Amino acid sequence: MRQILSRSTNGPIGMIAALLALIIVFSLLNPRFGSVENLQNVLFQVSVPLIIVVGTSLVIQMGSIDLSVEGVMGAAGMAWILLSPNTRLETDIGVWAWVVALGIGLGFGLLTGAIYAKLKVPSFVVSLGTWYVGLGVAILLYGNSLLPSLTSETLARWPTRLTLGLPNSFWLAAVVLMVGVLISHYTRFGRGLMAIGNNEPIARSNGMPVDRYKIAAFSVAGTLCGLAGILATMQLGSGSPDIGFGQLFVVIPAAVIGGTALSGGEGGVLRSALGVFLLIILNNGLVLAGVDPDFQSGVFGTILLIAVIAVAWPQRGRLKVAK
Repeated sequence: MRQILSRSTNGPIGMIAALLALIIVFSLLNPRFGSVENLQNVLFQVSVPLIIVVGTSLVIQMGSIDLSVEGVMGAAGMAWILLSPNTRLETDIGVWAWVVALGIGLGFGLLTGAIYAKLKVPSFVVSLGTWYVGLGVAILLYGNSLLPSLTSETLARWPTRLTLGLPNSFWLAAVVLMVGVLISHYTRFGRGLMAIGNNEPIARSNGMPVDRYKIAAFSVAGTLCGLAGILATMQLGSGSPDIGFGQLFVVIPAAVIGGTALSGGEGGVLRSALGVFLLIILNNGLVLAGVDPDFQSGVFGTILLIAVIAVAWPQRGRLKVAK
């Protein structure tokens, strides 16, 4: 167990060095990259995927995967805005809108975890189904009526408002990340997830409640996707079933680049978070470097592919997704 935990906490130095190298290169290409305004912009952009990757990492640590991110975000975000001050409905239940939206995320996580743990359906298949169920719920809530937009200036401006020089959305993500790191590395639950990913049969033989841990991990991931859906909706200022579009293809590669093995038993929340920072900084730097918009996706994808292969190649014998 100590060896597993040690592997999960060693290695951020290389990621930090890569981040510093990117910052130096992009600052030389465009001095605006290193400005305070752009730093605040990067932290604003990183907030939503940073929240998601905490839950995603807990699931990946045990050798599973959660693909339901975008659907759960859409359902939770739409529920939240329709229960908050908006242009379509007069319903405003205050803080209970947050409770309902987070409850939706928790419900989807519980459903995914229960089917995966109790019915032994691969997490890849279950979470893919949950993704589309969540998307369907979001589309039903969106309907064909007036686009629901926030009418509360306080809520609409909260994510970008600065506290101690940093966006509020980043402070929220930082708190979630801090709690995630503590859970992942310093609790029985976090160590249990790592042990399951490393060798599930041994974990079961030692009396560990494996099924309970699996359901709990997906429940946490679903709840955090719900929170991310709320934050993304606040940032946009209006409701959309596609509010989570593209997030899945940031958080999972970020986790892999950070060293959280898809086979489980290695990595952790902190390393995955560093992977998120690397991808967001890379994307931001390409924009400021003046890379043609028509080529940005191709350049970003190529660099991402090289990075993933470089990290995953030494572990190719252990990698598996549908566990």
